[in-house]
Amino acid sequence: MREIVTVQVGSYANFIGSHFWNFQDELLGLADNPESDDIFNNHNLDMNVLYRSGETHQGIPTYTPRLVSVDFQGLLGSVSSRGTLYNEAPASPGCVSTWTGGVTTHSSEPLKKNLFLESLHLEDEAVGNTSSDSWKNGSRSEIQDKDIVECLENGVQYWTDFSKVHYHPQSLYELSGLWMDIEDFNNYGFGRDVFSGGLRGEEINERLRFFIEECDHAQGIQFVVDDTGGFSGVAGEFLENIADEYANIPVLLYRVSPDTSIDPKSRKQTISRNLHDVVSFSRLSALCKLVVPVGLPSLSRSRTSSFLRVEDEKPYHTSAVYASAIHSISLPFRMEQLGPSAQSSYTCGAMSVNDLVQILAGQSRQNIISILDVSMPAPSFTGYPAQQSLLENLQPLTPDVAEDAEDFQAVESMTVHGVYRAGRQRASITEVKDAVQAAYDNAVTRPKFSHLSVARCPLPVPLPFPSIFGNLIGQHGELLDTPISGPASRGSLEVHSIPMAARLRSSNAILPFLENRLGNLRKFGIARGALGTELLRNWGFGKDELEDIGETLSKMFTTLNPYSEESSDSD
Repeated sequence: MREIVTVQVGSYANFIGSHFWNFQDELLGLADNPESDDIFNNHNLDMNVLYRSGETHQGIPTYTPRLVSVDFQGLLGSVSSRGTLYNEAPASPGCVSTWTGGVTTHSSEPLKKNLFLESLHLEDEAVGNTSSDSWKNGSRSEIQDKDIVECLENGVQYWTDFSKVHYHPQSLYELSGLWMDIEDFNNYGFGRDVFSGGLRGEEINERLRFFIEECDHAQGIQFVVDDTGGFSGVAGEFLENIADEYANIPVLLYRVSPDTSIDPKSRKQTISRNLHDVVSFSRLSALCKLVVPVGLPSLSRSRTSSFLRVEDEKPYHTSAVYASAIHSISLPFRMEQLGPSAQSSYTCGAMSVNDLVQILAGQSRQNIISILDVSMPAPSFTGYPAQQSLLENLQPLTPDVAEDAEDFQAVESMTVHGVYRAGRQRASITEVKDAVQAAYDNAVTRPKFSHLSVARCPLPVPLPFPSIFGNLIGQHGELLDTPISGPASRGSLEVHSIPMAARLRSSNAILPFLENRLGNLRKFGIARGALGTELLRNWGFGKDELEDIGETLSKMFTTLNPYSEESSDSD
């Protein structure tokens, strides 16, 4: 086995994770359904890479994500942190033997399940009901899919509101006893203190240890962190412990941010946000093998959303796009490994997390930061213009990336899956490889090295996926010549799957990203009389540590800068 353990730290990271696991659950369901498309029945993906098998105390088999999720207490909505499969009761306050006085319990009513979660609950009840007629005639039939879609589109508050996955009792960890609003949990220093306070760090580490120690051979840790506030500090301390305990397991870090286009209310908030961004990026990138910044200031106004209808103010919307890209780029990690002479008609290009790290961060540059691009949906292969448009349609989900950057030392890894050829037929593995090669042959610049992974299985669109598809997207994700009449936004009831292309690349196109953060550190944190010096000191960062952060960023910039000698002289 080559297992992956997934870690999600922070609310927005869990929004992304909720969509990601919905995709996996949908793939599992389609693979078991004999009426599904043959591509889903034979997707050649080893789901055991992401999932663990177990059983309840009653001997009932379970299949749950190998996941550790960390979030603020109270942000699980109507879902219990213990999950629903194992029925473990919480410890009773009355069991405290050192207290002899009376005990008064104050408890609030649990939140009511929305229509989607209620429908899942009824389905679970039906599975245990021996009477199929009672299931068919039960209340589940009264909950219509269109009502569920409408409920989610207008009412998602928590990431659990649209999660269709069962979680293990060790998976969901709530940060309790903070005595602060989540709006105040807004900087790296707070998060660092929270992880170290009490037993929180030890308890979170124990959750991870539970999943890693049962692995035969863990190929990596897929780590997603909400980088907009204190959760990045929590993640930094967590990653330090991971580096100490599991030095041989590579960490692939997705540093995610929701819509950041809203201007801060004051100059102090602007400085705080910029310095938090710098400190967080520097600290987190130093603790992983590869870091991928994800999150555009406005996803809806980017070229990524050419065929989408995303509402930036809804994390439910934006996280769906980012989760789709992460699903696509991580497909090679769970493609079934075949012998050197064996070939599959469904997948090719399998690799491990460490293989990806060696491709992108193990070159002569020793670069650890990568750009994530996506094409959603990916265009069909119908001739030279469309072949070329595959590369043109790949748009960055990483902020502050230079357009049309020429880098002859660039390296990249691309995944293409579920795409079409002429006649709206699924393209074969060979056809995709030939089309991608033709696109590179006709490109103005091409990378020094590229790795291609291909799967015929598209991205499945589960019921709780948001209505973000435009009316030029067909039922199976094909791009149409004329728009479909009706609402401008379409969802899972109209679009059932999507062809995708995603790419990770190491390129000097990331230089503006590094330059902006290095400039903010010097301006607000290091320069004589800088306005943010006292703020950083309160976060626990002294002058020497800030200079180390500046050196690290400067080295990363110089490594990728084609004029590095001139740049280092000028510094």
